[in-house]
Amino acid sequence: MTHDTVIRTDDLEVTYTGKREVTALNGVSVDFSENKLTAIIGPSGCGKSTLLKSLNRLHEIQPNAEITGEVYLEDDPVYETDEPLPEIRRRVGYVPQKPTPLPVSIYNNVAYGPKIHGDYSREELDDIVETQLRKVNLWSEVEDRLDSPGAELSTGQIQRLCLARSLAAEPDVLLCDEVTSALDPISAEQVEETLADLKEEYTIVMVTHSMEQAKRLADDVIFLYLGDVIETNDARTFFENPQNERTQEFVEGHAAVEYDDGDDTAPDSTADAPPAE
Repeated sequence: MTHDTVIRTDDLEVTYTGKREVTALNGVSVDFSENKLTAIIGPSGCGKSTLLKSLNRLHEIQPNAEITGEVYLEDDPVYETDEPLPEIRRRVGYVPQKPTPLPVSIYNNVAYGPKIHGDYSREELDDIVETQLRKVNLWSEVEDRLDSPGAELSTGQIQRLCLARSLAAEPDVLLCDEVTSALDPISAEQVEETLADLKEEYTIVMVTHSMEQAKRLADDVIFLYLGDVIETNDARTFFENPQNERTQEFVEGHAAVEYDDGDDTAPDSTADAPPAE
């Protein structure tokens, strides 16, 4: 384990059994570095979301999922452990593709995790709520209506509210599953700006179908194909000088702009991206 690796997989294999057995991940071993945003890319059905959800055992929601190998959060195993599952999922937070607020106020959406995991005074909760809403650039838009239902916000605001809710639990890692694919271009840009800021404090793992988004945001890229890791590299090398022929074919098939540190001249493809597998 390198000095800056926060979470890693070791020979991770995930199979879904049933009428037809499907192996979603084939012995995947990858590292995710501290304070970096790693984009997981690949065609639909290649195992991107399975890899993401396996990092905090969310795929176990499906009763037919079988797993071998291990995930390590720093030096702590995620599967062979006595650590309670809620604590694992607190340390490795998850933001889904479709933002879903809790049926409570904006304030209580953010305060929900701290109330469960800690013993805070109202003054401390007030500070947590404001801090997290500021982190996701939402505070100025909602500070005068914190008692309003979270569901009354726009879709883009709800996605940032869900980010704030995850951050309030003080995770080490933040998993983002196509978090801009359901948003309009302006809202998607706001979420992207938020993620770019957040990686200064958190390790972020993001599934995306948008090559342009990966170019803009990612420090590192993992390319999956049919459950195998084809290539993993820093983003600039990945897009400018891919080391694998299949990677080059995939990048050239999707590339609409040059990798240019944020010079995005092509339309955002997140709005019409295929659904997550």
